[in-house]
Amino acid sequence: MREGERVMPLELFFDLVFVLALTQCTALMVHDHTMAGVGQGLLLLALLWWSWTGYAWLTSVLDPEEGGVRLALVVAMAGFLVAALAVPHAFGDDALAFALAYAVVRFGHIGLFVIASREDPALRRSITGFGFSTTLLVVMMLAGAAMGGDAQIIIWAAALAFDLAEPYIFGSEGWKLVPGHFAERHGLIVIVALGESIVALGIGSEIGLSMVVVISAVLGIALVFALWWLYFDLVMIANARRLARARPGAEQNEMARDVYSYLHFILVAGIELAAYGLHDVLAHPEEHMKFVPAFALLGGVAVYLLGHVAIRLRGAGTLNSRRLLVAMLMLALIPVAEHVAAVTALAVAVAVLAVLIAYETRSYGDRRGRARHDFALEGPEGGAPIASDRPRA
Repeated sequence: MREGERVMPLELFFDLVFVLALTQCTALMVHDHTMAGVGQGLLLLALLWWSWTGYAWLTSVLDPEEGGVRLALVVAMAGFLVAALAVPHAFGDDALAFALAYAVVRFGHIGLFVIASREDPALRRSITGFGFSTTLLVVMMLAGAAMGGDAQIIIWAAALAFDLAEPYIFGSEGWKLVPGHFAERHGLIVIVALGESIVALGIGSEIGLSMVVVISAVLGIALVFALWWLYFDLVMIANARRLARARPGAEQNEMARDVYSYLHFILVAGIELAAYGLHDVLAHPEEHMKFVPAFALLGGVAVYLLGHVAIRLRGAGTLNSRRLLVAMLMLALIPVAEHVAAVTALAVAVAVLAVLIAYETRSYGDRRGRARHDFALEGPEGGAPIASDRPRA
């Protein structure tokens, strides 16, 4: 069983494969340039995310660097890699390859959890339920791959929906996790997603290095930094603290499931949409944005902010009205972006986020510095409640 809360090097190595998966999902959306392509990219991203977060639960209780476990994780990485490589044509010629590789990843996860639950009957019962839903998921994905077309999309989406519902159907009492490790692992995957959006900047620059490209690239980095700030300045600390202080068992497991396994996907999806938009800005900085890239850039930021709103509502029971308002503003700006240069739309998005960050930082006052200091010294268990944890009058 796992000892300690530190994320291990093999886990970070495992996450490198997820970088490729993110890049491939963005590439699928960029290549298609339609809302249908965006939907397909997000569906594949959701499938890959759900498998990744399953391994985050696994390595929270099982030492990933034990001899046999280490080798099994490498096999899972190989399956994950093949699935990522199949993403661009997962709704075409490579549908079966994606489904088979995904099956390797998912059944490998179940097998390792069986090992982890050898002396834990409650966890074994939870694994049994999850094994049933995983088997059904794989069967449906293979059937969808064989049928192809719209039927494949419908069947894969239905399979994912059922698998996502499994923790509610079979309960959460038997699951185990190490809170500090679990929170850190998800924080690191947000970093991975942000890093992939920087990669999208470089790939998008196809017209040579000019002043407008330089300005667009700097603004792109500023946007990614703003997204980083919005999560890691205080939200990451608040999430980790709430999880660590929740009662072990059902309460803690349900918070981990909702805040991290479910709602953190919204953050990653928002980042990936924004990455698609950044790619388009760098490719055509002086042209007016078409609707789909404009939706990806500004709508991606909006989705990211709405994820923050949902996370705080679930974790602290309070509504972050500021971020909700800015998310609505981003959505309202999408039609405007179709009538201005892409670099201008990006500049507006950066300016709006900068104002939000400045306002929030000022409103937190000294509480922000104390929360960050306490977290650095004492970890999730220490320190006074963060401002967002206090119910509003």
